[in-house]
Amino acid sequence: MTFDNPGPDEIRGLLQQVRTIAVVGLSPKPDRPSHHVAAALQRFGYRIIPVRPGIQEVLGERAYPDLSQVPDPIDLVDVFRAPEQVDPIVDACIQLRLPRIWLQDGVINLPAAERARAAGLTVIMDRCIYRDYINLMPAAR
Repeated sequence: MTFDNPGPDEIRGLLQQVRTIAVVGLSPKPDRPSHHVAAALQRFGYRIIPVRPGIQEVLGERAYPDLSQVPDPIDLVDVFRAPEQVDPIVDACIQLRLPRIWLQDGVINLPAAERARAAGLTVIMDRCIYRDYINLMPAAR
């Protein structure tokens, strides 16, 4: 079974619509990919909401231990977690009726992605949101 991500035009449209991104697994360490990507997303104008237990703040934003604790609307959930840890994140997205989930490079969990899609979420899997922003958004060039 294979998974087809939305095409470039749909991803571009998504990146234009989204304003608030919950980054699950955002590391407070500047040398980690999640930190680098989230900082870039902030520079691009998105509001970042860190979701990671055990930390209070990352990139000047209050952190929350899980998605259910975030009090503000979330447009997109960006996941930097191991594939085997995606199922409860997808479950939370479905329960909270969040519209979109993005599984970063190497985060491949086909059953979870299909479950999210069947629940009506837009799902992007095994792609880098930073790289797609640079490649698809005219303002980034």
